[in-house]
Amino acid sequence: MPDIFLSYNRNDQAVAGAFATAFRAEGFDVWWDAALRSGEAYDQVTEAALRSARAVVVLWSPRSVDSRWVRAEATLADRNRTLVPVMIASCERPIMFELTQTADLSHWSGDRLDPAWMAFAADVRKFVEREAQSPAAAVPPAQAPVRTGVRGEAPSLAVLPFTNRSGLPEDDVFAVGMVEDVIDALLQGVNVRVIASSATARFRTGSIPELDAMARQLGVRYILEGNVRRTGASLRVTAQLVEAATGEIVWTQKFDRPLTELAALQEDLVLEVAAHLDAQVFRLEMERALKKPADLTAWEFVMRAFAIYRAAEWSEASLTQAAGEARRAVAIAPDFGAGYAMLALNESDIFFFFRPDDPAEIRRIRGHAERALALDVENPPVVAHAALALINIGLLTEGLHHAERALRLSPGNSLAQHAKGMSTILLDRPDEGQRHFELGMRAAPTFLHPLMHSWIGNAHCRAGRWGEAIAAFDSSLALSPDFWRSLASKAILLLRDGQHEAALAMFRRARAAEPAVSLDLLQVRMRRFYINNPVADAFIAHARTLWTATEA
Repeated sequence: MPDIFLSYNRNDQAVAGAFATAFRAEGFDVWWDAALRSGEAYDQVTEAALRSARAVVVLWSPRSVDSRWVRAEATLADRNRTLVPVMIASCERPIMFELTQTADLSHWSGDRLDPAWMAFAADVRKFVEREAQSPAAAVPPAQAPVRTGVRGEAPSLAVLPFTNRSGLPEDDVFAVGMVEDVIDALLQGVNVRVIASSATARFRTGSIPELDAMARQLGVRYILEGNVRRTGASLRVTAQLVEAATGEIVWTQKFDRPLTELAALQEDLVLEVAAHLDAQVFRLEMERALKKPADLTAWEFVMRAFAIYRAAEWSEASLTQAAGEARRAVAIAPDFGAGYAMLALNESDIFFFFRPDDPAEIRRIRGHAERALALDVENPPVVAHAALALINIGLLTEGLHHAERALRLSPGNSLAQHAKGMSTILLDRPDEGQRHFELGMRAAPTFLHPLMHSWIGNAHCRAGRWGEAIAAFDSSLALSPDFWRSLASKAILLLRDGQHEAALAMFRRARAAEPAVSLDLLQVRMRRFYINNPVADAFIAHARTLWTATEA
C-alpha cells in the first residue's frame, strides 16, 4: 500500500518526477507510473495502486485538466477521501474540484526548503497518517437482485452522502438534508428509481468501496455524489452523476445560492438539482433504449417513444412513429400507466396539429388518458402527460384539473407547468399561462423551449401585446428556425403591422417548413391556437390572405 499515488498528465512528467523525488526524500512511499516494471499490466497495476494509496496527489495543469484519465483518478480519490490536489500551472480546474482546497506550487522548482513546499509536504504527511489510522468502510450487505419483467423498471440510482467542504458544523446539517431532499424530489417522478438514504448513510465517514461492487450490492445503475461549500457570500452545491458499471462521469453541474436567501431558496435549489439529474438520467435511458436491438421492455418502448417525440419537432411522421412505440409498450404491459400516458400524448398531438374535429377520435384518445390516470394517478409525469392529452383534444377544464394535480404532486415538474400554462392560455387567462411557461422553462428539456416561447407569444397576442408577441416568436425561432407555428404566427403579426413583404417572406418559410399543410388545416390550427379569444377570427383572416398571396 503506497503512501502517495501521483496522478498527472504525461506531458508534465518532468514536474511529476520532481514531486516523486521530493516526496521520497521526505520519507514517503510513492507510486507513479514511470516506475512500472516491464510486462506489468498497466491498467490493473495502476488501478490497484490508486485504490490502495493513502493519498492521491493530483497535479493540476492545463494538460491534466483536459485528461480524462487524470479526472477519473481525481474522482475516485475524491470519492475515497484520499484526494490531495496541487496546482503546478495556472488553469481552471474541473467543476467538481474547483472548491477543494488546493495548494499552489506553480512556482516550485524542486527546492525542498521552499516554504510553500514544506507546508504542502506537512499537509500531505498529516493526511497520510490520518488515512493510515482510519478503518475502511464496509460494503453493505447484499440485497436481493432487482426483479424486472417485461414491464421493465425505471433506472435505479443511489445518492451518496454529500461532502461538507466548508468545514463548518452547520453545513453538515445542510449536506445531510440536501441528500434527503433530493431523494424526496426524485421519488416524485418515473424517470429514476432512488434507493433510501439509509442504504448509503454508512458512507458518510470513511472511504467509499469499489464503485461497481457497491452498485451491484445496492442494485443500482447510477451513483450521484456531491459536495457543499461556502464561497464568499454564497453556498455552492456541486453534483456529478456516475454510471456505476463503467465509472464514467456522465453529468456534472454546480448550483449557487446567496447565503442571505438560502432559507427561502433551499427548496428551489433542491428542485433544480433534482430536475437536472432527472433529465440527464432520462436522456441516458433513451439513448440506451434506442441502441438496444431486441428484448425491449415496456419501459424501454416508452423511452423510445419519447426519444422520437423530442427529436423531430412534432411532425406527423415522427408522432405516428412515437405512438407506435407507445402502443407496443401497452401491448406488453396492459397495466403500465406511463405507456398509456405516452400513447395518449402522441395521438393527441397528431389530432391537435393534423386532424379535423372528430368526436370518435376524441373519445378514443380520452380513453387512453383516463386509463393512464386510473393506473398511476400519483405519478406526476403520467398525470402531466394525460393532462396535455386532454387539453389537446379540447377538454380544457378537465386537463387543467389534472395539470394542477400534477403540480401538487411535483411543483417543479416542467411538463405539469407546460400543461397548466397551455390550458390557462386556451381558457383565455394569458398572464397566468405565461407565468407557468416561464416557470416550466427553468427545468424543461431544451427541445420544449421553442414550443414554450411560442405559447408565450400566443399569450401576448391574446392580451394585445404585439411587440412582446413578436419578441417571443423570435425567441422560439432563434432556437428552432423552421418551427412552423412561430413562423406562421409572426407572419400574421407582420401583416397586421403593415409589413407586407416581410410577412410574405416569413409565411413562405412557414409553408416550406411544412409543405403538406393545407389551407383548411391552417385554419383548424389557428382556431385551436386562439380559441376563446376574439383575435382568432382576425388571425384566420390574415392567414387566408397570406395563403392566397403565396399560393403561386
